Amino acid sequence: MQSVTLIIDKRPELSIKYKKLLKSETNSVIISKDLISAMKIIQDKEPDLIIISDSIDSDIPDYCKKIRALTYNMRPIIVATSKSAELQDRLAVLENGADDFISEPVNSEEFVMRIKAHLRRELESNMDTKVMLPAKNYSLRALKRTISENKFWSAMLVSIENFENYKETYTELASDKLVQTYTAIINSVLSENDYLGALSENEFLIITDGIKAEQIANFLTFAFDTVAQKFYSQQDIKRGFMLMHGDEIAGRRSNFVHTTIGVVTNEFFEYKDTLQLMNALIQIHAMADLQSKSNYLIERPRISAENSIVTDINNKIMIVEEDEAMSLLLSTILDLQGYEVIKTTDTIPSLIIIDAGSAESLNGLELCKEIRKNSDFDRTKIIVTSILHDKEMILNAGADLYIPKPYEISNLIKWVEILLTQ
Repeated sequence: MQSVTLIIDKRPELSIKYKKLLKSETNSVIISKDLISAMKIIQDKEPDLIIISDSIDSDIPDYCKKIRALTYNMRPIIVATSKSAELQDRLAVLENGADDFISEPVNSEEFVMRIKAHLRRELESNMDTKVMLPAKNYSLRALKRTISENKFWSAMLVSIENFENYKETYTELASDKLVQTYTAIINSVLSENDYLGALSENEFLIITDGIKAEQIANFLTFAFDTVAQKFYSQQDIKRGFMLMHGDEIAGRRSNFVHTTIGVVTNEFFEYKDTLQLMNALIQIHAMADLQSKSNYLIERPRISAENSIVTDINNKIMIVEEDEAMSLLLSTILDLQGYEVIKTTDTIPSLIIIDAGSAESLNGLELCKEIRKNSDFDRTKIIVTSILHDKEMILNAGADLYIPKPYEISNLIKWVEILLTQ
């Protein structure tokens, strides 16, 4: 991500000169000629560095103090430029929040080197040294800048799941190697214009072009699963899970690590602020997480035809399951999740979970076909579970989703949530 420098200067020639000196591939420069527009830029872009000239119609020390009050949570570097070389003027500016004072006329080479040194220290102070990536505060700043830009973008929340269990089992040194390897894999697929930052020890933020996001997510899930096998012992690989150690967790099993990626874009929804965008990322990421398998999920728009009648989706779910114990288990869990499990079709359910039946009798599939012929169920989603691993046959029968048996209940619940919100 480029650094952002804001120049507040009424003088067209000098401000343009400073912009040409400082603008580069790693530094974007914005000019503001008045305090009102400058405040708007500061709020929208959260610049890393602000250059204030005494040409503005305001007392510089007082204005530095106002900027510090406005930006207490991000603290940009403030450099004051002035024709004055008086010691008292310097002290007043520095005392009220400025980080540097440069007397004009400036030496171009010294000016550029000073600004570069400030920006370098700013980046280093916001760096996660373990993976050498910008840390959380800087990443949230990158999101805020992205929201304010008029272009098609994607934000990706990438995590390593079961990371704490892995670190507990294989030590912190091994977990550091795992994170560093995954960071290198992510960097290998990104371009110079993409952003990669750390949100926590095992979470990353990618900001990229809206079109590339799915390709990146698809590659990362494949690459991570391919490489992750090298980070386990032969005993664990043979066993199929990690056997944890320690006084409280001795003998407990844990799934292997996997990566989960949630993706949102601004193609169909305009995000107002960073909090709203992060909440959307967290929600889509949670839906993408499978218990033992790498996966990604991209937020899709809900589409309805013009002048169509759209009714509110109810929370009623019908279960058609021959195994009474499984039927009771599903009913109980869905009820705890806030859904209403019904036994008849007096009210059209939003979703039906059907067991396809045995190999000899595919009663569930026949029921699925009959439901699909009934126009009353046009808006009803159908999940078919089956011991027969014939995905094409089940989907051709009208199912919206096929889940092979045996399956993980948590996976089924997540798909219920996804289907009911599409």
